[in-house]
Amino acid sequence: MSDTWLPTLITATPQEGFELAITLSRRGVKYTQPDMETLQELRPEYANSADGLTAASQVIAINFQTVSAANNYWRD
Repeated sequence: MSDTWLPTLITATPQEGFELAITLSRRGVKYTQPDMETLQELRPEYANSADGLTAASQVIAINFQTVSAANNYWRD
C-alpha cells in the first residue's frame, strides 16, 4: 500500500480525531495482513474474543492519544 491517504493528523474536533484513530487502527491491520481472505477468516475469532476486543480498543486508544497530541488536545 503505497498510496498517500493520511495528509495530516489535524482534525477539527475530538470526534473527528477519534474517528481518525479508528481509521489508523484499521489501516494498521490491513498493512500487517494485506490478504483480505485471511483477514475475513480470522475476523470471527477475534470478534468474539474479549481479549481481542480489549486489545483492539487499546490500539485505538493509543492512536487517539497520538492524534490528540498532534491537535494540541483541541485547545486554543
